[in-house]
Amino acid sequence: MDTTKDAVFRALRTVNYPGFSRDIVSFGLVHGVLMEGTTARIGLDTANLPQEIQKEIAEEVTRVGRTVHGVEDVLLQIGKPPQSKKVRTGAPTPEEIPGILHVLAVASGKGGVGKSTVAVNLAASLAKSGLRVGLLDADIHGPNVPRMLGLKQLPPAENGKILPAKAYGIKVMSLAFAGDDAPAIWRGPMIDKAIQQFLFDVFWGELDVLVVDLPPGTGDAQLSLTQRIPVDGAIIVSTPQLVALDDARKGIAMFQKVGVPVLGLVENMSHFRCLDCGGVHHIFGQGGAVNLAAELNLPLLAEIPLEPLVREDADSGFPAALDPNSHTRRAFSGLAETVSDRLGRFQAIPEVMQ
Repeated sequence: MDTTKDAVFRALRTVNYPGFSRDIVSFGLVHGVLMEGTTARIGLDTANLPQEIQKEIAEEVTRVGRTVHGVEDVLLQIGKPPQSKKVRTGAPTPEEIPGILHVLAVASGKGGVGKSTVAVNLAASLAKSGLRVGLLDADIHGPNVPRMLGLKQLPPAENGKILPAKAYGIKVMSLAFAGDDAPAIWRGPMIDKAIQQFLFDVFWGELDVLVVDLPPGTGDAQLSLTQRIPVDGAIIVSTPQLVALDDARKGIAMFQKVGVPVLGLVENMSHFRCLDCGGVHHIFGQGGAVNLAAELNLPLLAEIPLEPLVREDADSGFPAALDPNSHTRRAFSGLAETVSDRLGRFQAIPEVMQ
């Protein structure tokens, strides 16, 4: 047993993520320690964090590492370990779900911006393109995905595993399948337990992407997801309204703090085209998400118009992304193509630690 390496890990548990009370090891940001004589080579998964956060963590890790008996120097490797080759450190890091290639979070800072609508139609568009898609409705307090896909119950469990429901080529799991209209008045630990069960007690099978519809805000469900499994990317949904964009900014900052890449913004209900006069009306303002994306150096992934048929299709259990009569169909298709392309660019950084 490399007791010096163990001592380094214990020391790293005293380094908290800036602004949080939790340490960087439990956040899954330490992916390996290798002792080379008196030099500790430490792998950090911080490449996607803001520069000032990276710098603060690196300085503190270096300082703390040098306080360990037997360590004279610290070298940092910034990057992700390859998914096919895990470094077993004994540290509680996020665990991959077997068979799932990518995990995509769909989030919003504020409720009512159409996040679940985007998640459902994005999943439908991805499935239509030929990908194997799962959709996890992690909005514990307001699970609406089954209704939007015309689903009412799960199939019988097999071999102790929950089987997801299926619709339009999508595997779906949601608390709504419990069939109880009572509100989920749950504290953080209960939400964490539910997220864990949705991820690991459900037989998802082989998936190219698992889309996770998160509740609005920056609370327990978001933290539970990012702590439990590696999340490849997040998209933030907002309307053009400044009030919604204020909260979207907070959602972006939250994912950056926990090391999840933000793929970009989706402006939902960006405009309304009158069916009678053909005029375009910007009901919730104009250019809000475009300006925020430019300010934060993030791409604007899509501008989804406000269309009554989207609501009608959702209430009837049919994704507008598959409706040939829907004007938003092209927007959702373009979003799916962009998201798929950006997820496909994720490549593991070569690992130097064995």
